[in-house]
Amino acid sequence: MARRCKLSKKGRLVGMQVSHSHVRTKKVQLPNLQMKRIFIPEENRWVRVRLTARALRTVSKKGLLQYVKDEGLRLQDVIC
Repeated sequence: MARRCKLSKKGRLVGMQVSHSHVRTKKVQLPNLQMKRIFIPEENRWVRVRLTARALRTVSKKGLLQYVKDEGLRLQDVIC
């Protein structure tokens, strides 16, 4: 399973960690993915979604169906 948010499309970031002596090593920053059960009142059911904390804030503001519609996705694309 890829470490990518299905709603916001955020993935990992790769960069360099530079020490005091300027030795450079690769550094990977992973997104803050969370598994969450969200209730959809329009369909009267619960769905399980894997999304980032930022996307979770947007879902709580807009609603899951509206957010999925704004991103141009279907609900089946997002459900785990």
